[in-house]
Amino acid sequence: MLHFTEALLPGGWARDVRIAFEGGLIAALETGTAPHPSDDRHAVGLPGVPNLHSHAFQRAMAGLAERRSAGPETFWSWRDVMYRFVAALTPEDVAAIAALAYMEMLEGGFTRVGEFHYLHHDPAGHRYADRAELAARIAAAADQTGIGLTLLPVFYAHGDFNAAPPSAAQRRFLHDIDGFASLLDAAQTAIAPLPDAVLGVAPHSLRAVTEDELAACVALAAGRPVHIHAAEQRREVEACVAATGARPIEYLLDRGMGAGWCAIHATHMTPTETSRLAASGAVAGVCPVTEANLGDGIFDGVSYRSQGGRYGVGTDSNILIGAADELRMLEYSQRLALQGRTMMAPAGQSTGRALLEAALAGGAAGLGVGGGLAVGASGDMVSLDAGHPALAGRSGDGWLDGWVFAADRAVDRVWRRGRAMVRGGRHVGRAAIVAAYAERIGRLMPG
Repeated sequence: MLHFTEALLPGGWARDVRIAFEGGLIAALETGTAPHPSDDRHAVGLPGVPNLHSHAFQRAMAGLAERRSAGPETFWSWRDVMYRFVAALTPEDVAAIAALAYMEMLEGGFTRVGEFHYLHHDPAGHRYADRAELAARIAAAADQTGIGLTLLPVFYAHGDFNAAPPSAAQRRFLHDIDGFASLLDAAQTAIAPLPDAVLGVAPHSLRAVTEDELAACVALAAGRPVHIHAAEQRREVEACVAATGARPIEYLLDRGMGAGWCAIHATHMTPTETSRLAASGAVAGVCPVTEANLGDGIFDGVSYRSQGGRYGVGTDSNILIGAADELRMLEYSQRLALQGRTMMAPAGQSTGRALLEAALAGGAAGLGVGGGLAVGASGDMVSLDAGHPALAGRSGDGWLDGWVFAADRAVDRVWRRGRAMVRGGRHVGRAAIVAAYAERIGRLMPG
């Protein structure tokens, strides 16, 4: 049994909380109960945070695109670096990099990841004998680290709007609809051994799919999560208007985007789009650290939140991994844009708690799972280090404001399906995971 002096439950903070697990789920939860001598005791317990959006392999290229060239540096020049990097990856590389990224996610308070998986073929663009070879490597990394997995195989067919031919650099990503349907079947088999994995569908972006292909992808989803990159870059928005007469979010909403969908980034929206997305039931998947790193722009979080919009956070390119890092950057981006403070919290509420609870609810909805500390829920929990200087003397919402805004690394323990995967801030398999990563990564680094 676990015992927490304080724990954040769906109804708010509770004291003296005892929790028991069975079969990976929370089997019993009592409040106002003194600890038993045999209990594993901790000061503060939180639900694990969902990570809505990850490209695991990009963790290994973090920092490789920070050299200024003679021309302008943008998302598009960063993408060229990414394409060169991905061209060399083997299945073994993918597994080792994903394990490192997922280990760091757990250490940072994430307990489930939405893996937006678009690397499918070998370096020449040929299909592996097992269509889901690389999806299986992602599943193996999730199994090794213990993180929950929502696998989102990506449909990618074109290089730009108007069904432009793909470039040679995109050859590892490509499918037609029939081939993609077969990939989904193989991916379902690959994740079947994981106890609570979820399979979704991810049309990459409106640049990469036609209208008919988008509809076919949604049909293949058959009620499962649908994720799509949308309105990340101004150039993308302008090209979408030129090709379709509509902006990306407008285009998707007009074609039925709503509950069960996740619009990744949704950075560049008009006020009307913001209102429509907030009312649609879809989730906005914001990735503030990556969006800042790439110079994408700033999501209109304050207006969207005030209209009841659902959102969650993701680590996207995995340039830096931590739940608190994403929540902090989201809030700070709003402060910088609007020149105010405590922007993402309703009046009278803690900003840390408002951010966390929104990310919990939106993340769970976007990844097709339940959430929160309640009987029957998955035993996915985070304990903060009460001895961290930034958390000294805190209680209740003060834990969250301290963690998000004042602490560097304050996660102490993380449980996934009731198993302690992080102890003392470090993953229980860290040494082996880091060693395997180091063995693979040397040949991928530029000379």
